[in-house]
Amino acid sequence: MKLNRYFEDPDILHVGCEEPRAYYIPYSDQTAALSGDIKNSDRYTALNGKWNFKYCKSIYKMPELSDIEYDEKIDVPSCWQCKGYDTHNYVNTRYPFPYDPPYVPHENPCAMYEKKLNIKKQNGKRYYINFEGVDSCFYLWVNDSFAGYSQVSHSTSEIDITPLLKSGKNKFNVLVLKWCDGSYLEDQDKFRMSGIFRDVYILTRDEGHIKDFRINTSTDGTISVECDKDAQFALYDKNELIDEAAGARVMLTVPNPNLWTAETPYLYTLLIKCGDEYIVQKIGLREVSIENGVVLLNGKKFKLKGVNRHDSDPVTGYTISRQQALKDLTIMKQHNINAIRTSHYPNAPWFTELCDELGFYVCDESDIEIHGVTSFYGGSQEETFGLLAGDTRFKKAILDRVRRNVKRDINRTCVIMWSLGNEGGMGVNFENAGRWVKEYDSTRLTHYESAVWETLVHKNDTSMLDVYSTMYASPASIVEYFNDKNNKKPYMMCEFLHAMGNGPGGIYDYLDLIDKYDGFVGAFVWEWCDHAIYMGRKNGKAQYFYGGDFNEVVHDVNFCMDGLVYPDRTPHTGLKEYKNALRPIRAALEGKKLTFENRLDFSDISELYDVKYEITRNGEKICDGEIVLPPAAPHETVSAELPYDELEQGEYFIKLTYILKKDMPLVSSGTEMGFDQIKLQSAKPFNVPENRCTVPLSYVENEASATISGENFKYVFNKLTGIWDALEFNGKSVIEKPMQWNIMRAGTDNDRNVINSWINAGYARIIPIARETEMIPTEDGIKIKTNINITAVSMRSMLKLKAKWVVRNDGVIKLSVKAVFNDNKPYKPLPFLPRFGIRAFLPDTYKNVRYYGYGPYESYSDKHIASYIGLFDSTVKEQFEDYIKPQENSSHYGCKYLSVSSGSASIEAFGKSFMFNTSEYTQEELMNKKHNFEIEKCGSTVLCLDYKQAGIGSNSCGPHLPASEQLENKFKWKLTIKLS
Repeated sequence: MKLNRYFEDPDILHVGCEEPRAYYIPYSDQTAALSGDIKNSDRYTALNGKWNFKYCKSIYKMPELSDIEYDEKIDVPSCWQCKGYDTHNYVNTRYPFPYDPPYVPHENPCAMYEKKLNIKKQNGKRYYINFEGVDSCFYLWVNDSFAGYSQVSHSTSEIDITPLLKSGKNKFNVLVLKWCDGSYLEDQDKFRMSGIFRDVYILTRDEGHIKDFRINTSTDGTISVECDKDAQFALYDKNELIDEAAGARVMLTVPNPNLWTAETPYLYTLLIKCGDEYIVQKIGLREVSIENGVVLLNGKKFKLKGVNRHDSDPVTGYTISRQQALKDLTIMKQHNINAIRTSHYPNAPWFTELCDELGFYVCDESDIEIHGVTSFYGGSQEETFGLLAGDTRFKKAILDRVRRNVKRDINRTCVIMWSLGNEGGMGVNFENAGRWVKEYDSTRLTHYESAVWETLVHKNDTSMLDVYSTMYASPASIVEYFNDKNNKKPYMMCEFLHAMGNGPGGIYDYLDLIDKYDGFVGAFVWEWCDHAIYMGRKNGKAQYFYGGDFNEVVHDVNFCMDGLVYPDRTPHTGLKEYKNALRPIRAALEGKKLTFENRLDFSDISELYDVKYEITRNGEKICDGEIVLPPAAPHETVSAELPYDELEQGEYFIKLTYILKKDMPLVSSGTEMGFDQIKLQSAKPFNVPENRCTVPLSYVENEASATISGENFKYVFNKLTGIWDALEFNGKSVIEKPMQWNIMRAGTDNDRNVINSWINAGYARIIPIARETEMIPTEDGIKIKTNINITAVSMRSMLKLKAKWVVRNDGVIKLSVKAVFNDNKPYKPLPFLPRFGIRAFLPDTYKNVRYYGYGPYESYSDKHIASYIGLFDSTVKEQFEDYIKPQENSSHYGCKYLSVSSGSASIEAFGKSFMFNTSEYTQEELMNKKHNFEIEKCGSTVLCLDYKQAGIGSNSCGPHLPASEQLENKFKWKLTIKLS
């Protein structure tokens, strides 16, 4: 097909297109306009639905328009990869085509769409076709006449088609190309998809209609409107008319205004009439400002408790309906999230309307990412990151993308910050765009994280940026920022807490700093959802494919599986962690009083929440009730009396749960919004039963083993490994294979940068070598002392143990270990240990689990905010957290008691503090399989009893796991095991 090669010309971005404008839909009727439902507008003609479709692997294989024969249909909107055309491809930072700007491959997949529609053309009307999202560019023909060209995938393109329309049947043809020169600016971390993926419609307008208008609000109740035509304006509070005006520039006033915040998303209605047209805009009154390096909303400090959100669905791809978006927003509200960064492009224009209505702060990001300039051979953040940021060929395109974002969403209350884009490097093109934003709109903040990266060839000018923004900075570097008196700008983390797989850990490491520094306005978790492609079901599970599953030449494996929710929006345990870390109230114990801190920025917690309490003794509930909160203004702390008198012996906790007491947007009354648990009294909740057996033990030993026999048990100790080969109780084997020392775990996604070091160091194939084993009979049983060297083939010693096992007359086993790790000074230090403990394979009939520790969710040293200490009953199957890419999961931290049982038989563990995991799968199986639908049960119940595991962290993209969350180089551990 012969085309004007606009798609490889950065000077030609749009042909035949209208200037970008604020988003709105016109109506012919005031009642219809006030309904706010575009279905009631006779000025709006939807073109969504079935279109004829012709796909080709290259534009050179596409026939001329008059020669195309359509034998297929496709849904509009949709992504053609989700309909079986082309192939899915996930890449993160790399370009999925050769780097040769502005040119794209000749093998450039494309598709021709065709729609026929009867239109009754009216005199004196103008007709505009609107495409809200087409990836990557498109050519439009109306009735076989060329009408226009446009690019910028996530932006509205509006074309006046009045001269080309006729009364009766009209034909629309749209040629969409997979790649264009704009694709160099759209290198976002996501599956790459193509097609008309957002709504398409025709607007019927009067001659001389309003094209654009702009609204500004003040907290004193004034609303100013600038319009390109004279018009009439009516302002409503609910259904009450409160002010009117006429002209092109007007001022309206709200008496005693209710100010808009994410906590109180109060909106007024502005009705604009020009000729026979009506336009409705919902408006919230709010002001964003900076004072002394602190971001203020309506004159008060506040915090962004945010997430990064892509348009992503495992079935529909980029095509997201209001219902799908509302599901996301509902889950966010239920989990105390108040802010969204639109990563890394503007969402559909109605999305920010939802955020206005429902209460979310939005960092509205332009459709730009240029990370691929760092990813070819020789590329780097330091040297090549600014290649296109400073390339004059792309100056027009970068400004165009920023302008289109700002102009479209200029009237949205929720947008408090404009982002110039993501990871595009810094250069004159972004500086120019940033200056335009500040000149056009001084009422909001400007943001661009890439400004922190300075290349060798450009000195950055960041004067047009209002916040200093980072990604994945270490807590120490944040403290350094605020300690440097030269840093005057507010601080923000546009990405933090990489929520990949089993994670994130260390949430408080950052939230405590957000609390500490008024200038730290907030942060956005990367990211909201796992990106994946649904491929049906297998072995009883959904098959979700990620990078590499489609035979792509270039891909980034499962790095797209990095969300707080699974692809189907089931929350990860990491989202539950984040929710409770963001709870609206925090409680503490001061003397004999409870204190409650209001964590909200604009609301009184006593008006919103009930506080339920439950007191437990050794994990068992002894009483519950309700505590009445005194009035508490934002950030104020109030106190209440403890609801108990004297405590008997035992370990006591009070759990305080915060229950929403009235309906709020997307969250109904009765919803639990968080909790605190406070220890009231320490004790040993579970004591090992006393040794009441007087029947002495017997033992037989040789060079390799010792068999110890008692009244109802027989144990075989391996003197070569320093651990048990067999445990038999009441004539039944409790372990199906020899017990093992265990220092490896199935790497989590957040272990991705250290797992190869663990494997290369031999941690997954250890050989324990026991020496100097000594059997010492005692009055109560027998003591075994042994020294153990943990090593691996071709490896030096990695861990030395001094172990003491005691077998009591009643069969109780006690272990005490002194461990020294990595104590070989001449050598390069070994990587920190994933864990230390023992592993046993129990019969698969051992299905029931009871434990006292952090539950009910998986918990680790730096990931137990969503859990609390209690006595929990579960099953091995229920314990399993089924991550799409198999990995370490479902361990429990801070335990003092465990029972794994099969009917009347059980194995119990007692300790001051230990971790455990029960699973139907081995860690080796989880390590070696790519997808959860591929893993196979081992036929046993795998029990891991650990001194500790390393923390979870967020090192898949964040800082290294801090030393405080790693195992020490020297440690001691005691554990007691009882069989029955």
